[in-house]
Amino acid sequence: MDTGPALVSILRQGSYLIASVHTALDDSQMVRFQQDLIEQIGQHRSRGVIIDVAALDVLDSFGSKTLRNISEMARLRGATTVIVGIQPDVAFAMVALGMSTGSVPTALDLEEGLAYLHDRVHTGPSAVTGSSLS
Repeated sequence: MDTGPALVSILRQGSYLIASVHTALDDSQMVRFQQDLIEQIGQHRSRGVIIDVAALDVLDSFGSKTLRNISEMARLRGATTVIVGIQPDVAFAMVALGMSTGSVPTALDLEEGLAYLHDRVHTGPSAVTGSSLS
């Protein structure tokens, strides 16, 4: 049975997960996306997560809140999250409506998101530098 095109894809890239949202998700789909992504963080022992929303031409308040929740849950599981690809019209609407990504960092595109994670995960305060604890 063909279920149609994927609404979201979650790909593993080394120690990172790249989650691409391909179309607008309703509330139940957003919750399922959140559950799937958080589960995969543990399954793959991911250190970083990129959520690519470039395909979205709208992001409602529930979607924005869910992205913040995903970031916080990922942080609690040891992963850093960055949101990439927010379209200009979406950014304008979010600001006009008083919505934000909170403390979740954003980047222009996937390349900048990967660079952010590389800097944050490999050289950030939580990076292990070879010293041992005694």
